[in-house]
Amino acid sequence: MLDQALTRQLRRIVGETHYRDDQEALVAHSYDGTPMLQSLPDGVIYPENTRQVAEIMKELAAHRVPLVTRGSGSNLCGGTVPVQGGVVMVMHRMNRILDIDLENLTAVVQPGIITAEFITHIESLGLFYPPDPSSMRISTIGGNIAECSGGLRGLKYGTTKDYVIGLEAVLANGEIIRTGGKLMKDVAGYDLTKLLVGSEGTLAVITEATLKLVPPPKSKKTMLAMYKDLYGAARTVSRIIEAKIIPATLEFMDNPTIRVVDDFAKLGLPRDMEAILLIEQDGDPEPVERDMERIREICESERADRVEVAQSREHAEKLLTARRSAFTALARLRPTTILEDATVPRSRIADMVLRINDIARKYDVSIATFGHAGDGNLHPTATTDARDPEEVHRVEQAFEEIFEAAIEMGGTITGEHGVGLVKAPFLEWKIGRAGVDVMRGIKQAFDPHNLLNPGKMFAKETRKRVVINRG
Repeated sequence: MLDQALTRQLRRIVGETHYRDDQEALVAHSYDGTPMLQSLPDGVIYPENTRQVAEIMKELAAHRVPLVTRGSGSNLCGGTVPVQGGVVMVMHRMNRILDIDLENLTAVVQPGIITAEFITHIESLGLFYPPDPSSMRISTIGGNIAECSGGLRGLKYGTTKDYVIGLEAVLANGEIIRTGGKLMKDVAGYDLTKLLVGSEGTLAVITEATLKLVPPPKSKKTMLAMYKDLYGAARTVSRIIEAKIIPATLEFMDNPTIRVVDDFAKLGLPRDMEAILLIEQDGDPEPVERDMERIREICESERADRVEVAQSREHAEKLLTARRSAFTALARLRPTTILEDATVPRSRIADMVLRINDIARKYDVSIATFGHAGDGNLHPTATTDARDPEEVHRVEQAFEEIFEAAIEMGGTITGEHGVGLVKAPFLEWKIGRAGVDVMRGIKQAFDPHNLLNPGKMFAKETRKRVVINRG
């Protein structure tokens, strides 16, 4: 429990109804989208503006109380679980679009706005904000920035970091900093904007973001290519890029995912295929037609069993929705679903999928794989039951070996979900001890008392590397 004097001050800052420490609020904010993780906070607070955030941080700093900033809690790395108690700061009241600048093609928003609502508003103005995480109907822009979220359009358009050009943030001591702005060039010192994007709430509380907007594409075409040969699908991905074509979307689903998604979305997908590629291109009509014809030729030369082009925008949206629903569909199978995001160079996609399948057989667990084939970001997803500790242990062993395999292939432990609590024991595998030390130094400079999202990013102990027996 927090000191009563502190809770009185927190209620004074935000109003009596916007600070809660009743059991319902504490339990509701004790977990996020990550399975099998839960820890109660001591209080939950809902600020309305930057001034309130700054005052809250000054009070918490004076009492050395930890703070976890939270949007919708849809992250999958344990990033908003308050493992050291303290206060959870929910940003949903700070949900306004503050400015749309048509001259500079920028938007200034508060962090609590829902991603899909922001995108819908921007599109109604004839503009385009490309980052599109699968959770965008519930995730917030602030959460996207904290995790540097990706999405289906990441191959062509980049991820959240490519569209955040300025930030307002509150430091652990309550001071307010502003970085970047509506300008396209700024090399005045270290790039603090890029440093804060993806920092997972461990360095500052983001209270405002300036986002870059772009003109929308004039046309789109969507294609489904189906393969009985996994390597044919993987070679297609590499050959499309080699042909200097960068699709807007280049997504992959393996056979177990195809079956589950078809049960869920009722699209009549062919269940005997080993892999499906969902490919979308956008831009001016003539180049789109040319690209899609060349992509079709590549798919057929790599022995795609069937290639279908969506005949309407509605059909295309159904296909894209089916891909976005992969996690939801898999989650219907068993009580517990663990979705990961190991990433490899795209030329190693088939090798990685086959390795994942081998590892799943080795540990006798069920893993389906889908993901962003164009940028090598795969989502091996295990369906299990948290009530069976022995099976869960085998799933954890399987994922450790999957992370090791990704690094061995020149990849990484996470492409878009973040480190948080779940991946912290593996961070040193990717960046080495010296890299972790540098990051700890940055954390110390921003947050010397370790109040901001403590317990995340940096593990007490690095997990021992897996020794993979190839015999």
